[in-house]
Amino acid sequence: MGIVIAIANQKGGVGKTTTAINLAASLAVLEKKVLVIDADPQANTTSGLNFNPGSDEKRTLYEVMIGSIRAEDALVQTEISNLHMIPSHINLVGAEFEMVNAAGRELVLRNAIESIRANYDFIIIDCAPSLGIVTVNCLGAADTVIIPVQPEFFALEGLGKLLQTIRLVQNGVNPALKVEGFVVTMFDGRTRVHTQVVGELREHFKEMVFRTIIQRNIRLSEAPSHGKPIVLYDVMSNGSTNYLNLARELLEHHGETAPAAKMN
Repeated sequence: MGIVIAIANQKGGVGKTTTAINLAASLAVLEKKVLVIDADPQANTTSGLNFNPGSDEKRTLYEVMIGSIRAEDALVQTEISNLHMIPSHINLVGAEFEMVNAAGRELVLRNAIESIRANYDFIIIDCAPSLGIVTVNCLGAADTVIIPVQPEFFALEGLGKLLQTIRLVQNGVNPALKVEGFVVTMFDGRTRVHTQVVGELREHFKEMVFRTIIQRNIRLSEAPSHGKPIVLYDVMSNGSTNYLNLARELLEHHGETAPAAKMN
């Protein structure tokens, strides 16, 4: 049964989509079968994996969420053989309104992916930078949550609200939900405040903070414009090394030893 991981933070610009794309791709090249679900109406994960969000708007997460198609009918093959995607579309905004009075609305996504869970080792969900019903569905479907954190003080201030939402989901929708950990993104070691914030994060959350830090890297910023994860765009870059290390650390969390990366 696949492990479902939500990548969540209600604050935008913290590297959430970058983490979803590149963690999923890194797990795939480490020989894991991976599905990435784009649950953000902005569809940046979709375009970042070289799929046009408007090319097939009848086979996206929106149609899965409203029950017009099955999850398996929305699957897209990416350039990495072990990596599939369920794309997003701006139409997903409408799901927030269409599901508001639906019975069991918080568990629609969990129920939708149940039939395909066993086909994957990991299912990575890129959540929208909001705490609406679609994001609650993502948390309801997830086993764990990875929270990307930019090393800025304002980014830390929003964590309380997110953790409160996670607790509400644990209490009412998904008691088994756990926080996998916090991953520091866009880190610049030359900046004193970045080092200070990372220190405070580790002091407060201790082992819940991943050892791996995602450094600020120009190649990592360029990759989405080419529709490629960093392991395909520039495997020798710091960004590629960081995300492969993050994937290996995640596998350690789940009692696995990572094989050598396999590019195909």
